[in-house]
Amino acid sequence: MPPLLNDLFISKVRVKLLQVFLSHPDELYYVRQLVRMTNEEINAVRRELAHMEGAEMVKKEFRGNRLYYWFRKDYLFYDDLLRMIIKTAGLGKEIIKQRNKLGRLNYVLFSGRFARHLNREHQEDIDILLIGDIVLPEVTALIQTEEARRKQEINYTVMNEQEFKTRKSGRDPFLANILSQSRVMIIGEEEKLLE
Repeated sequence: MPPLLNDLFISKVRVKLLQVFLSHPDELYYVRQLVRMTNEEINAVRRELAHMEGAEMVKKEFRGNRLYYWFRKDYLFYDDLLRMIIKTAGLGKEIIKQRNKLGRLNYVLFSGRFARHLNREHQEDIDILLIGDIVLPEVTALIQTEEARRKQEINYTVMNEQEFKTRKSGRDPFLANILSQSRVMIIGEEEKLLE
């Protein structure tokens, strides 16, 4: 049976489970762990896991005496859900929530690898690009909090609008590399960024 949109947003428990699974896409979770992380009743979590399994969103497997669940990366709406969750949880949510404190943000993008919690292919690759009139101390504080949560350094670059336009029109290799990679737009329209 093909995936349906009503498989996605049927309950607040499912939304919380999606946030847990997609905030850490490579993790496996057992039921009681999911109950603690979502702060929901165990029967509600089990029911939603059964629905999600029936919709082929999650897989399960026994390891030792525990049943573990994980989100399927081959699920048809995986990338779409990941993009939504990135904007409603973690650093993406904080950037949107604190947007006014961070300055005038024209564009914020996460690299696709950063969004999927994958390591950079090259040490110099950029995880986050912020374009606009940025209040750097505020951005730095948010990034440091996320670094502590992820337990890894985040490479980020800040540019004002003029610098971005100049580097883009000059075909700057550094910027061209960032824009040629997969990305998730947190703020701003992708088409305008690339035109």
